[in-house]
Amino acid sequence: MGFFFTLFAFVFALGVLIIVHELGHFCVARFYGIYIERFSIGFGKIIWRKVDHYGTEFVVAMIPLGGYVKMLDKEIIPTEKNKNAAHSFNNKTVMERFAVVSAGPLANFLLAVFAYWLVYMIGIPSVRPIISDIQLNSIAAQASISAGMEIKSIDDMETPDWNTVRIALISKIGKKKINVKVLPIGYVDPVKKIINLKNWHFDPEKEDPVLSLGIMPVSARQEPIVRNIESGSAAELSGLKIGDKIIKVNEQVLDAWHPLVYFIQKSPNIPLLLTIEREGENKALTLIPQVKEITKKQKVGFAGFELSVVPLLNDYKIIQKYNFFEALYHAITHTWQFMKITVNMIGKFFTGDIKLTNLSGPISIAKGAGFSAASGLVYYIMFIALISINLGIINLCPLPVLDGGHLLFLIIEKIKGEPVSKGVQDLSYRIGTALLILLMGISLFNDFSRL
Repeated sequence: MGFFFTLFAFVFALGVLIIVHELGHFCVARFYGIYIERFSIGFGKIIWRKVDHYGTEFVVAMIPLGGYVKMLDKEIIPTEKNKNAAHSFNNKTVMERFAVVSAGPLANFLLAVFAYWLVYMIGIPSVRPIISDIQLNSIAAQASISAGMEIKSIDDMETPDWNTVRIALISKIGKKKINVKVLPIGYVDPVKKIINLKNWHFDPEKEDPVLSLGIMPVSARQEPIVRNIESGSAAELSGLKIGDKIIKVNEQVLDAWHPLVYFIQKSPNIPLLLTIEREGENKALTLIPQVKEITKKQKVGFAGFELSVVPLLNDYKIIQKYNFFEALYHAITHTWQFMKITVNMIGKFFTGDIKLTNLSGPISIAKGAGFSAASGLVYYIMFIALISINLGIINLCPLPVLDGGHLLFLIIEKIKGEPVSKGVQDLSYRIGTALLILLMGISLFNDFSRL
């Protein structure tokens, strides 16, 4: 059921994004009187078809991994049937064609604004970015950031919750320093701190950007007190009992930076010496975690018991909820911030600050769709908004097979006063297609390597 739920969440999100994108092209094309032959959602065998009174064929095809709007092209119409030449795409002015092509990505950006407006009206449950602990000698400690401070902004980007903090930090990969405004306990106005990132080595695939700086966020936490043990598990075999308090692992005192799960997960089939407190007395036990396979390349330790959980205090929780106009303002601001971050991250691929191994493909997106949908409607809508922004930005990249490539040709045509030659266009399309296939191949390889 988990697989089919994820698949449905992915296909539905993809369908929404495709329909909105193609609808952008469709609406502007029809506004300029361009004859549209077909509006297709998906590729391959047609499973549903309808023709409207304009003669446009609306189609749903079997493979829901794309879509297209087929407009009349005067250059492929036989002369004797050339009655609709005035309504062909190529017969329109450069600016009209520019508007039609750019309408697709623009529609994706408007979808993101609408989605964020909706969730800000509903309310987004969040956690205030208050620091629980600072790791000794960490990058954050060197910047004189201490426990109890609340992160208010990063390089003038407001950070109302930890998710925004993480996104802001990821966008700073490759920078030498960042300006962070924090609000210490008892202060009224934020204090500016400069964090030096020269020694910041952060892998987006494996690490939390907040933790990598030596910052521990406030969150619901586990008390090292056993509350449940699975039958036949490593915990039961070790002699652990419900109510035991685990104090040390291999003589290391448990703390925020060395929780029990840290030792267990990195020690599959490796004996761990536990110091526990039971009925007021300290005892020593040996726990040998069992092996749990996460992926073909990644195995972690698993002990088979649960710890008591201390819930997060309400003082740390917030709900970002606004009225109609405030929500719209925040939606536009949020979309614009993510657009800038996305462009910035694409640029980091070319500078080498982000590796091609960090590129994600459809499998990762599908997993994200399933996870966000399982987390709740608000998070699923936010996921759709984020992917819509990414889709809009990627489509504006100047590859001939994308909208950005078409726009580049139109700009050149406007400057030269004549269209780019067919030979140049054909060669560009072949190169663009090859590059796109290469990038898709890399992203799929990365996806499979993470399974």
